[in-house]
Amino acid sequence: MIESLLIANRGEIACRVIRTAQGMGIRTVAVYSDADRNALHVRSADEAVHIGPSPARESYLCGDKIIAAALSTGAEAIHPGYGFLSENAEFAQAVIDAGLVWVGPKPASITAMGLKDAAKARMIAAGVPVTPGYLGEDQSPERLQTEADAIGYPVLIKAVAGGGGKGMRRVESSAEFAESLASCRREAASSFGDDRVLIEKYILSPRHIEVQVFGDSHGNVVHLFERDCSLQRRHQKVIEEAPAPGMDEATRQAVCSAAVRAAKAVDYEGAGTIEFIADGSEGLRADRIWFMEMNTRLQVEHPVTEEITGVDLVEWQLRVASGEALPKRQDELSINGWAMEARLYAEDATWGFLPSIGRVSNFRFPEHRARIDTGVEAGAEITPYYDPMIAKVIVHRETREQAIAGLRETLDKGVVGPLITNSGFLWRLLGHEGFGAGTMDTGLIERNLEGLTTRPEPSSDALGKSALRLAGTPGDTPWASRSGLRLNAPARRKVRLSDQFGRHFAVDLPQEPAFDCWHAETVASIDEGGERLMVRFARTEGGGAGAASDGAILSPMPGKVISVDVAAGQSVTKGQKLLVLEAMKMEHALTAPFDGVVAELNAVAGAQVQVEALLVKIEKAE
Repeated sequence: MIESLLIANRGEIACRVIRTAQGMGIRTVAVYSDADRNALHVRSADEAVHIGPSPARESYLCGDKIIAAALSTGAEAIHPGYGFLSENAEFAQAVIDAGLVWVGPKPASITAMGLKDAAKARMIAAGVPVTPGYLGEDQSPERLQTEADAIGYPVLIKAVAGGGGKGMRRVESSAEFAESLASCRREAASSFGDDRVLIEKYILSPRHIEVQVFGDSHGNVVHLFERDCSLQRRHQKVIEEAPAPGMDEATRQAVCSAAVRAAKAVDYEGAGTIEFIADGSEGLRADRIWFMEMNTRLQVEHPVTEEITGVDLVEWQLRVASGEALPKRQDELSINGWAMEARLYAEDATWGFLPSIGRVSNFRFPEHRARIDTGVEAGAEITPYYDPMIAKVIVHRETREQAIAGLRETLDKGVVGPLITNSGFLWRLLGHEGFGAGTMDTGLIERNLEGLTTRPEPSSDALGKSALRLAGTPGDTPWASRSGLRLNAPARRKVRLSDQFGRHFAVDLPQEPAFDCWHAETVASIDEGGERLMVRFARTEGGGAGAASDGAILSPMPGKVISVDVAAGQSVTKGQKLLVLEAMKMEHALTAPFDGVVAELNAVAGAQVQVEALLVKIEKAE
């Protein structure tokens, strides 16, 4: 058995691997960048090594620094986690060449499945059904356009070296193809250093079904059943569950058997995931489920599989990497109950899911009824250098209905602040009728985006209680004894509260305070529907800073302006794209908050901008 392990990653997955390794008596070594000097994974490990500046390309993507850290600390093995170098065959080979144990599949298997075009060809040879598309070497825009036109729209452009939802674009018509291709290639080159793409037919009612597979060095391969990851935004998974709703035993057997054949075709060892796309228009049927790709690593959503099978997948990874056989045979694995996972991000769903960076002052969840996988704690910093995921919130219940209710309850009672998170969005998504019925597809979020991302107003009851708490401060003394009531005052008094998003609410108080207590600096929190609002007595009728209620479009974080789509003096409509900002290797479109005119334009394509820089000013139309 491995006795010492370096985790070549950060955040949540580093903490996850450390937890299992230490439970097995394995000494752990963390690596960290400047930005992560005080991170939870650094303090959780037995030892930690600094590997460079904050940008990933100068730290977590530097394989030579990671190998040197392993050798200098006496670590026997390297676990790559997910992302970063986890699917880099050259890095895996370098680890092995350095005399270290690579906790993952053989480099040849990573290579075989890492390039999507070659992987599809291999799957066809193995008898695994694949979606129709273009996998050719001719990458000229003209040839790609011709192939897309021949396949028929809509089509999906996918980066050959892509993953994690990056480098993917859905194209609805021939007229949109050239612009989408250029954007996809920019993102692919930035994220993977490879701008080659393939074209696939886009399934109109697609569901994302994936199968967890596991192989060892003794020739054994098993599956640990399926997951449904159909709730996606921009091809990135949002909520995952296991098993898949509507999957009957015959279809499950067919799909899981195909996944095992796919793994055996590349002599697979370790944890891997075979991703399929299903046409859900007539339910889940084996003849309408096709191979998409294989992820040759541990998946972000692996906890839902662990919860329904009772298997610790990281422990299996470490045992297999140590040369042991798989701990269980296929007939010893079964499904128990239902599990769901929601990815909690520091991002504002109302403003196009723009990342929210800064310090996390409050962080707590009711862990007795949920599993919280995180690399964050109170006092941690969410920086612009890495993915802004705060935690994975996981529940396991007997039924799907109970799992949905449990996950909503956990999100509602969780507290993360003062950063803006997507918790309310997740809460509303879990309550969507289509998801509850199990009839969702990957387009559900996009079709219902406005309703899912619109932040609802707090209830009148919550506003009233907050107003009373504010009027009663300081201390816990009841409001009536602190405020100096006028005994002959009217029976009710209307006051105004404002929240951190610049919204104003009229609230009826039972009696009238004798002084202007609503000018106090004190704030009160309202926790409803997965949202945390901070309210105070309103000072003015104007919008809050950064809320864009005044038409000021500020940069949500440091980034690069990719394109500017408007000019000064131009008339715009609500929702119209103003510019595209690249941040965290993703492109974010900033849009007009209302109909109006571009009164001020400070953005220039190619320019680097800092957080809260004024990019565009929109004046409301008369």
